[in-house]
Amino acid sequence: MRPLLAFSLLAGVLAAGCTPLRSHQGYIVDADLVNSVQPGVDNRQSVLATLGTPSFASQFNQGDWYYIARDSRNLAFNPPKPKEQLTLRISFDQAGNVTAVRKSGMEQVVNVDPWGKTTPTLGRKRGFFQDLFGNIGTVGAPGAAGGGTAGGRSGQP
Repeated sequence: MRPLLAFSLLAGVLAAGCTPLRSHQGYIVDADLVNSVQPGVDNRQSVLATLGTPSFASQFNQGDWYYIARDSRNLAFNPPKPKEQLTLRISFDQAGNVTAVRKSGMEQVVNVDPWGKTTPTLGRKRGFFQDLFGNIGTVGAPGAAGGGTAGGRSGQP
């Protein structure tokens, strides 16, 4: 009877160790507050007062604000996998008024698996020697970035 009880207790402890772990990262979403931000009504100050500091701000386009929330799961020692994500993008005009509120989810999440010591990218596949010697003859050539002029000046003697 005791070995059966000990085995049951051990099996229960081991099974508890295989429970999926849940984690939340980023912004804590309050649907009522998110839905209260309206284009043409709110500005930067009101969005800051309503939603708080953004997760990050864009360096381009009038500085769009992004609020990101992600829920992940993992089992035992496996790396976490995202299960849900909300990306809230708030766009502003030059005066600081809200022009658009866009929401996106998991369709924006991409899993990039490195292959060997390189990560696959879009674009040309060039070898070592092509990278090393690829610009020979193009410096100062007509139509190249330098434009074929001396010292980078155009139209001056």
